[in-house]
Amino acid sequence: MSNFFAALGAGVLPYYVIVIAAVCAYFLGNVNPAIIIGRAKGIDIRSQGSGNAGTTNALRSLGKKAGAVTFVIDVIKGWAGYYIPLVIFLRLALQDESIMSGMVSSQSTAAMAAYTAWNISTLPPAMLCGLCVILGHMYPAVFGFRGGKGVATTFGVLLAASPLYALILLAVVVVFTAIFRYVSLSVMIAVAVAIVLVFLNITLLRFNVFQPLWVIIILALIVFKHRGNIARLLKREESKISFGSKGGK
Repeated sequence: MSNFFAALGAGVLPYYVIVIAAVCAYFLGNVNPAIIIGRAKGIDIRSQGSGNAGTTNALRSLGKKAGAVTFVIDVIKGWAGYYIPLVIFLRLALQDESIMSGMVSSQSTAAMAAYTAWNISTLPPAMLCGLCVILGHMYPAVFGFRGGKGVATTFGVLLAASPLYALILLAVVVVFTAIFRYVSLSVMIAVAVAIVLVFLNITLLRFNVFQPLWVIIILALIVFKHRGNIARLLKREESKISFGSKGGK
């Protein structure tokens, strides 16, 4: 873990830039469509249904359109919270003469060295921002630190970091939700699959040396936020999701 923090910036990116980006990512996560849409309808989504300010509860309490809008916005903010800082950090890193010269060099060893330097200087700060946008969704300061469980936002972050990985996990959630109609159970199954894939570290996932630990931290947060759902599943008291026409407003 200390290596991760040591790699933040790696002497290329100013620390104040990383801190500003991380704070911005956190407050981006504070933009919670379920709460905002609910308030526009005169409803506090956190006092309805499961009390969660996320897609599933928005679907149940505010209707299909609100649920869909909530999911899309949460995914977009997760994607933006990782990808936009990555692009900014990349541009800053390429201003470093050693990295730039290695990138344009025809020598393979120089190119590999430049690619390694780019990885170390840009990915850890972007990962920090990705974690911050998830924390901003789960614990939003502007909404009394009572937010959602972070599933859609996490999907957006992972979609930016490793699209194949994110799409595999989305497929797992969709398939098992269709089978069992328990969103929380499907998410826990996806978490288990995510952990297995992280340890297998499939080449196509394109994980660097820091990302497995980063993913495990995010998954631990997801599980922690679902502790109430897990307890209800064990007691067989968890609510199933309906695919009927109810709540289609």
